[in-house]
Amino acid sequence: MRSAIERDERGLVLPSWLVAVSAAAVVLALVGFAVSGERDPQVVASDGADPTATPPDPEKQKKKEPADAKDDAKTDRKEDRASKRERPEPDDEPVERRTAYVEVYNNSGITGLAGETTAALQDMGWPVVATDNWYGEIPADTVYHPAGLAGQAELLAADLGVARIMPSVAPMRFDRLTVILTGSG
Repeated sequence: MRSAIERDERGLVLPSWLVAVSAAAVVLALVGFAVSGERDPQVVASDGADPTATPPDPEKQKKKEPADAKDDAKTDRKEDRASKRERPEPDDEPVERRTAYVEVYNNSGITGLAGETTAALQDMGWPVVATDNWYGEIPADTVYHPAGLAGQAELLAADLGVARIMPSVAPMRFDRLTVILTGSG
């Protein structure tokens, strides 16, 4: 017995006009998203804008039309309020950024030394990404650094009170600072 509907190996076949309309709808949606998609405020603000740009020339501002003067006054007040919020308090020392990733290793017999040090570093603003035990002979507390992070290593050593700073060696990661604590320093 044969059924009234014959089946073959083609599967489902859609009309070509439906495929074309669907493809066009997808393209239009992508174009619409690209043109009017939500912008990240940080990306928009950093598009070639120079944060240290000089203020506009007062001679040029005098030549503006009176209608623009009202808008300029509003803009100036907004900028004044924004600049007052953005001005940091003057300090005796410049604020140094702690941006390098840090790994903290315990090479002593003191349980929890790496964990305590990690908490202290995080309180200081260091991004600690790993804490573990280190096996091997290390003579004293040491901050190891790759070539490009020597300045950050000095800052980290000062924060910890560590006198020994050395270049990173294998098997250490070469994209972050490594602190090995021996309990001696």
